Amino acid sequence: MTTDVIVLNGGSSAGTSTLARALQETLPRPWLTFGVDTFIAALPPALMTSPDGLVLAPDGTVTVGPAFRALQTGWLHGIAAMARAGTGIILDEVFLDGGTGQDRWQMALDGLEVLWVGVHCDPGTAAARERARGDRVVGMAATQAAMVHRGVRYDVEVDTTSMDPGACARGIAAHVAG
Repeated sequence: MTTDVIVLNGGSSAGTSTLARALQETLPRPWLTFGVDTFIAALPPALMTSPDGLVLAPDGTVTVGPAFRALQTGWLHGIAAMARAGTGIILDEVFLDGGTGQDRWQMALDGLEVLWVGVHCDPGTAAARERARGDRVVGMAATQAAMVHRGVRYDVEVDTTSMDPGACARGIAAHVAG
């Protein structure tokens, strides 16, 4: 069977976005990459500070509300529709609620061949990347490092702490069918 979707799950600054780009360069056929950051950028600005939407606390904690979840459901099914149309999709995700986040994606991606990839990074390394980026609430990387993996089942796991994106991509690509 041909892999339809590759889901990369890792905490903030773990390297999932860089890894998604490396996979696009490594895999033999073209793949589109979408991520939680793409979805968040598409949200109405009013939902960026509303308990109904997305709240980024000063300590890096992220809380999502019912309007966020409703829009996210449409997002999940839209991504799945592209995969069902034959487009290879690489998802750059952060499962804030661990296995429950994976379950939401599994329902949307039902019937598709999905490769689930855990992207790990030492919390100290992720926190240093976060500080260097300057576009994240400081504390997100440390808060999310372990939390996003709780209850998640993976086909492949990589650690970006000291492994370069190309090597991680080649390791993942070895598990991609078709």
